[in-house]
Amino acid sequence: MKIPMSSPDLTEADRQAVMEVLSTPNLSLGPKLPAFERAVCEYTGAKYAIAVNSGTAGLHLCVRAAGIGAGDLVVTTPFSFVASTNALLFENAIPVFVDVDARTGNLDVAQLCDALEHIEKYLPRRSPVPGGALKAVLPVDVFGQPAPMDEITDLARAHGLKVIEDSCEALGATYKGKQAGTFGDYGVFAFYPNKQMTTGEGGVIVTDDEQAAAFMRALRNQGRAPGDTWLSHTYLGYNYRLDEMSCALGITQLNRLDAMLAKREQVAAWYFERLRGLAGLEIPFIAPETTRMSWFVYVIRLERRIDRADFARRLEAHGVPVRPYFLPIHLQPYMVERFGWREGDFPITEDLGQRGVAVPFSGVMTEEQVEYVCQAIRAVLNGL
Repeated sequence: MKIPMSSPDLTEADRQAVMEVLSTPNLSLGPKLPAFERAVCEYTGAKYAIAVNSGTAGLHLCVRAAGIGAGDLVVTTPFSFVASTNALLFENAIPVFVDVDARTGNLDVAQLCDALEHIEKYLPRRSPVPGGALKAVLPVDVFGQPAPMDEITDLARAHGLKVIEDSCEALGATYKGKQAGTFGDYGVFAFYPNKQMTTGEGGVIVTDDEQAAAFMRALRNQGRAPGDTWLSHTYLGYNYRLDEMSCALGITQLNRLDAMLAKREQVAAWYFERLRGLAGLEIPFIAPETTRMSWFVYVIRLERRIDRADFARRLEAHGVPVRPYFLPIHLQPYMVERFGWREGDFPITEDLGQRGVAVPFSGVMTEEQVEYVCQAIRAVLNGL
């Protein structure tokens, strides 16, 4: 049996929605864009939604809206996909990393508190841009589990900082009953094909800040503000628009998001049932404050004695692909060159990065496929 790493959950209604757009002349900036944004607001409870062509684009626009510029400092996590930090680098801001909680992989609140009080201790060895002001905190909801947002937002407010919540992996998750992405000044979701729902490529920003929403809408459309003509541009902007076909798909996907999340919860439950107590690995930890986990990936952690690359090769021989999750941002070659980070700077992030393995996961996986993956894992572990 050959198991796919992930698969989108698509229906005939999804395909028909896209085909209907293709029968019209409105392929961009048509009626599906505001309709999709309204649907996102209804689902999340946010006042405003700004659809964009990727989660990365959404994070970048939030950085612009927060007034973050060259040399400014933003406290964030090194245990994430690189986009959360790249959005800062686009504006020549300086990421200030703090380590993460060993169980969840989310920002460690105690270290965040210390960093906000003693920021100089956490600055990178090299800062290619002269130091600016401490402007924001950018937490990431890792693997679909919300960061401890009450504590994070309280700390940020006490220091007069903006909060940009990277919920690109956590649409539909709730923290103490409240939707992920709605705690900070701005939240961002993403819709790549392996996400909980997909628009092919795409993302959306949510916020309750009317002025920021208008600014980000202008920036996504080449900087055209309300009242500008087609060739007038009030701001330096970008082509971050989300096309009509993607918006149409987003509407139909969002209409059944809760059902898709329930399917992913079932797949995760099958994994829990089969992998719990298995020697050689740890299964995911769900914090009690997480009132709904929005399963993006299912990541196990190998014991330190196990060679992850060898483990992966043996599973591949069974037709089971796996991926390392995550490789620490601070040890990416361009980050080492630019900021001087070294191994040992963030030991928990590095430990999780060395041991984490994402197994095949999607809402369309069958119990038979999960059983096959788990049998292969058991066989490989028994052979080590």
